[in-house]
Amino acid sequence: MQTIEQQWCRNGKRTIEARLQRSGDSPRNEPVFRGGNLRYEVSDRVGAIGCGGIGAVHLLAQRIGLIDAIDQHLHVLKLHKPYHESDHVLNIAYNILCVGRRLEDIERRRNDTVFLDALQTDRIPDPTTAGDFCRRLQPEHVLALGDAFDEVRLRVWQQQPQEFLEQATIDMDGTLVGTTGSCKQGMDIAYDGTWGYHPLVLTLAETGEVLCVLNRSGNRPSHEGAAEAAGDAMALCFRAGFRRVRLRGDTDFTQTRHLDAWTEDPRVQFVFGIDAMPQLTAIGEELAATAWKRLFRRVKRAPATTPRQRAANVKEPIVAEREFENIRLKHEDIAECRYRPHACRKEYRLVIVRKNLSIERGETALFDDVRYHFYLTNDWESPAEAIVFQANDRCQQENVIEQLKNGARALLAPVDNLVSNWAYMVMAALAWNLKAWWALHLPVTPGRWSARRRDEKEQVLRMEFRKFVSYFIEMPCQILRSGRRLIYRLLSWNPWQHVFFRLYERLRC
Repeated sequence: MQTIEQQWCRNGKRTIEARLQRSGDSPRNEPVFRGGNLRYEVSDRVGAIGCGGIGAVHLLAQRIGLIDAIDQHLHVLKLHKPYHESDHVLNIAYNILCVGRRLEDIERRRNDTVFLDALQTDRIPDPTTAGDFCRRLQPEHVLALGDAFDEVRLRVWQQQPQEFLEQATIDMDGTLVGTTGSCKQGMDIAYDGTWGYHPLVLTLAETGEVLCVLNRSGNRPSHEGAAEAAGDAMALCFRAGFRRVRLRGDTDFTQTRHLDAWTEDPRVQFVFGIDAMPQLTAIGEELAATAWKRLFRRVKRAPATTPRQRAANVKEPIVAEREFENIRLKHEDIAECRYRPHACRKEYRLVIVRKNLSIERGETALFDDVRYHFYLTNDWESPAEAIVFQANDRCQQENVIEQLKNGARALLAPVDNLVSNWAYMVMAALAWNLKAWWALHLPVTPGRWSARRRDEKEQVLRMEFRKFVSYFIEMPCQILRSGRRLIYRLLSWNPWQHVFFRLYERLRC
């Protein structure tokens, strides 16, 4: 980071801290939001955009070879008049990064000359053209686009330190994408009455990246196509140099027909939930009392600040007063045994969690109940408690899917058929992956600041999409031309700008 940029960050932090400290909590005679002699004016010479971070994102796309990879793998257009395939893909991803919530929001940026100058282009595809491009893609084109992203992903991973390549944890889950349309080809009704699609999503737990999105009709089961997609994801991870791969999924993804083949590779481990079928429940009930031991959950990390007083439980008194049935967890026990699924030739480790419950109505305890949860794994070395906690950690993928749905708004169905909506999901998910690749490119150099920079890198990697956009993309900038240079002149400061400049310096060099 150059001296002037360091001084800018220090001055910005010092100014806002002094201002907040000066205002304090002293009584005031008038509201803090005050009116004034306000006037709007226009500028003929100076142009600015609110999403100044998009220039650094485009620079990142160039440095990691994303643009070239898309054009080399994806061949849809016979003539480039004037757009290439990469222009269409990045147009959709950049629309999401610039707070676009639907395809129609592209029109606003298409008519913004300063935004076009910022990307050094005369024009970008309009919303109709963007939708038409999605409809042109066939399944083989969407798979080719995924191959282009995988090629870039390999480059990013191989730039990480060796400890990053120790293990890749692949989570898999399905999610419903509802639609109110009636003419979208491939839509169907799901188990809960939702009309729409049921895409399969595979993510990398260590970075939150989307490894695969496979769109399916709404009535398809969650596990359909998961084994093949997991095989491709494992092959990608081994190409990158990962030394171990762990597969995780809920009870719909046990994939017993494939467990033997996966176990033949000593680098592959899996932890799957398995349904509490009658024969499994019988195994749990027949275990000797000495086989069980108490399961203690991990203690939550103590807050660094003074803990707040816990809020009063409003729900519990209402449940008791109206005598609703209430289930209380008394304690949990854990045991393990060997088990061979019907479709397997080998035996695997079955970890059993027994939940001891109390069923109450109002203030009266009705009876005790016992419920079993089962986890199947080929990991014979980790403690049984660690297997349970690893399986429970898969719930983090639910947060990633939530971010894809309502943060990046990638899991939508804005086009008219199953394949075109699949293509849109893959292109829109690129916006989320660019956030991860942005974080992975943050340099962590040895020295006195290495721990702090490593922590900042992890925070950006785990940051919610809207927060990332707010701090790293929505930065007001003047767009200037000076000689042969395009200059983004920042107009405001935020607490993450020193991280932004650190990445920019790496990309620029």
